[in-house]
Parts: sequence; structure tokens; C-alpha cells
Amino acid sequence: MVTKENLLAAIDEHKIKFINLWFVDISGNVKSIVIPVREAETLLSSGWQFDGSSIEGFARAAESDMVLVPDLSTFVILPWDDEEERTVRLICNVQTPQGESFMGDPRTVLIDALKQAEKMGYSYSTGMELEFFLFHRQADDVLMPLVPHDNVSYFDLSTNFTQSIRRKMVTTLEDLGICVDSAHHEIGSGQHEIDFHYNNALVSADHILTARIALKSVAQHNQLHCTFMPRPRMDLPGSGMHTHQSLHDAGTGSNVFSDPENEYGLSETARYFLAGQLYHARAMCAVLAPLVNSYKRLRTSVEAPVYVTWAQINRAALIRVPGNMADQEEHTRLELRCPDPSSNPYLASAVMLAAGLDGIRQRMVLSEPLEEALLGQDRARLRRAEVLPNSLGEALDALSQDDVILSALGPHISSSYLRAKTHEYDEYNRQVTPWEINQYLRRY
Repeated sequence: MVTKENLLAAIDEHKIKFINLWFVDISGNVKSIVIPVREAETLLSSGWQFDGSSIEGFARAAESDMVLVPDLSTFVILPWDDEEERTVRLICNVQTPQGESFMGDPRTVLIDALKQAEKMGYSYSTGMELEFFLFHRQADDVLMPLVPHDNVSYFDLSTNFTQSIRRKMVTTLEDLGICVDSAHHEIGSGQHEIDFHYNNALVSADHILTARIALKSVAQHNQLHCTFMPRPRMDLPGSGMHTHQSLHDAGTGSNVFSDPENEYGLSETARYFLAGQLYHARAMCAVLAPLVNSYKRLRTSVEAPVYVTWAQINRAALIRVPGNMADQEEHTRLELRCPDPSSNPYLASAVMLAAGLDGIRQRMVLSEPLEEALLGQDRARLRRAEVLPNSLGEALDALSQDDVILSALGPHISSSYLRAKTHEYDEYNRQVTPWEINQYLRRY
């Protein structure tokens, strides 16, 4: 456990010059305040006050005073800063000046969801597969047209430069205390995936937040642009953030999803949890696939899910049950396939957990799996299967009618989120695109 004294000693030992305080808005964008190291004692004793009135989803001007309270366990030295500007990073929770948790803080939303799980006797673990694209930066930082930095595909042994970039990325993540299980090339040209070690859901969310900054930094230092946009080019596949998840006994740490006697290795608790996520899937999509562009991936891109179904071998299913090797029942997990890397990792984890816990509370009945082997034999069932939203607007409609997911977000964030995303979708719908001009201007 990191203490105030440990942290102050580390600051002295490493000759730290600055402290970078990170927090997030409702969209998952990192906000930061840099303070000189001489203020460390004040920060660690009292937090750091700031004006939250201009942060998306935060307070109105009349309620603007907020306090950043650093989570000491997130202390890490940023590896990309020069030695004379050596900086440490601390991720913060947001509080009111009265010392109460701010209900508009996404990290607090996840912490509250984890407390709900703990009351039921569970801890929640996740592991993400983060996909992204690397594009060339042209002269003067021009990105268009988008040119992938390589021309290889899934698991291909690519050029030394490509492998070097991935190694630099993994090294940077490891320097930040983020354990990487593997890294490889994905299907699309310039597309990569990094798989993160399984961890407590709050730690996993912190790691995703940090990784998105770190990977962009490594790319920029190598004249590349790293993007987590779900589908940056129509002729390339989309990028997802498949999320593996499991519940564990809060006392013993044992995996409560595991039942070796079940055909799929799933306990009754796991089946309830899975049923809950299927039930709330369309509403969750507004948080897990939060951009207009997200729906250029869902239902259309290679291996993106289409149906609100589950299976073990069906890449079009929303939730997959990965197989385990013999004697590895403790690794039993559910892989949710609709999240994409643009999502707010705290809100995403909170709604995934809330949906699953609702399934447990309600003892929801799990539908039969829809495996690939059955698709050709049961087309009628496929036609009856519920599908994921076709647009951000459709997902927002589903969210606005789902009390469980709205409650997980809390009244402050849910209203701010719906308002901001509805504005985004309406603005998109007003655009006249080059495609429309090319198709219609001369014909009509």
C-alpha cells in the first residue's frame, strides 16, 4: 500500500519536478493539472481545488468549485518526460469542497458500482484487448489522406520498424506499471492489438486510460498518429475493445463463474450475469460504443458483433465464452465484444457490472446459445434474435428507457451524457457529406 510518506520519499529519491493530476470527463477524455513538486505536501494533505464549470458533464458555474483527491496507488513516473522535467502522474477522484464524492466523476461511478458488487459478496475483474490504428504523419502534422504505416495483416511478422514500434509501446506500458500479456498485428493494415493482464476492474480502467495516452505519445515520437477511433476508414476493419470479465468471491478470491460440470463451464451465477448483460445490451451500447462512428463498426465490420446472443464459437455473437484448458477453471470468463476503444473505461465497466448484477438479483433465465454450427440449421431463430443498435441515436433511445443502466450512471451523469450525446448525434445528422454531394447534386 502506497502511503503519503512513501510517495514523498519517492519524489525526493527520483528528483521529481512536477506532479501531473489526471481525471476524466464523462466522455473519457483525460483532463490534467500540473503543479510544481513544492506543492506535494499540500496536495497530499488537502487535495487540489479547481474550477469544474468548463469540464463536460461537470458542474454549473454556480457550483464550479471541485477538489481533486489523488489515488496514491496510481503514482507513476511518466517515462516520456526529460530528466530536468521529471513528472509523476496521479489519477484523482473528484470531490466537493465539503469532502463528498462528486456524482459527476466517472471514476467514482465505477467505485460505487464495485461497492455494490462487494455488498453482494463479489469482486469484479476485467481484462481488455485494445485495438488501434497507426497512420503516417505527413509534413506539418497533416494526417489526410490516412495512410496506414504498414501493409500486413493478422499475426503477420511485419517489418522491423513495425515490430520496433510495438516493442516500444509495450516497454512504455511496462514502465508505467501496466502488465501486458501480448501484442500483435490485427487484420487491417496499420492495425494493432495489445492485450492487458487481468485485474481488478478499477485498475484495468486506470490502465486503459493511461495506455491511450502512452500509445499516442510513443506514436508521436515516431512520426506516427495513433487513433482509437472505432473505424477511421471504410475500407479497413473497425477497432474494438473486447472485454473479458469475471466475478470472484470477495472473501476467498475464487472465481464464482466456474462450474466444470456445466457444458460451457458456467456456474449458475455466471449464467444469471450473462443473461443480465444480454437483457441490458442495447442500452449499454450507448456507453460501450459511444460515438457516431462506433456504428460504422458494429454490425458491419469484420468480427464485430451483430446479434444480442451468446456462444462459444460465433464471432457475430455479443458475448463469447472462451474455452479453458484442463485444470484452468479459475480462468472462466465472459468476453463482451461490443465495447470499442473510444469508450470511457470507468463508465463502461460500471454499466457492464450493473447489468450483470441485475441478472443475478433477478435470477434472469439465460437463452440458449447461438453457435455458428446452428446458424445454417435455424435461420428462423436468427431472424427472431435481437440485434444491436444500428446507430448512436437508437442506442441512446434504449439507454433512456433502461432504469438499471441509468441508475448505474447516476442521475447527474446520465442526464449530462444523454444531453451531450444527443447533441452529437443531431449535429451529425445535419451534416451534408461528400458522398451525398457526389450521389445527388447532379442527379436531382
